[in-house]
Amino acid sequence: MKSRLVNVGVSGFLAIAAILVPGFTTHLWAQELPANDYPTVARADYVYACMAVNGQTRPMLEKCSCSIDEIANILPYAQYEEAETLISVGLKGGENVAWTHAPEFQEKVKNLRRAQVEGELRCF
Repeated sequence: MKSRLVNVGVSGFLAIAAILVPGFTTHLWAQELPANDYPTVARADYVYACMAVNGQTRPMLEKCSCSIDEIANILPYAQYEEAETLISVGLKGGENVAWTHAPEFQEKVKNLRRAQVEGELRCF
């Protein structure tokens, strides 16, 4: 006897599971990412730069990873990105980047530096 399988696809499966399994959809969509969750590439860039300065060993990988995790706990990603951009632009030098030395921009850089210090204190 031939069995009859219905090709419902992923969305059909989710719909069926939502009906048959109490709390199924709540579990799937309740795991939203926090507002300060950094993209993987941003975390990887930080760890890469940290290891370039401090050594390319397994213990240093763990310390650098811990450090960016601590920074992410303290500083929302948007603020981290703004401060990193200001630092990067400021390194170019010259009068075209003088605006990066304005107090409101320097405060953003200071917030990142404070978060980095906290990460170093907790992880190194």
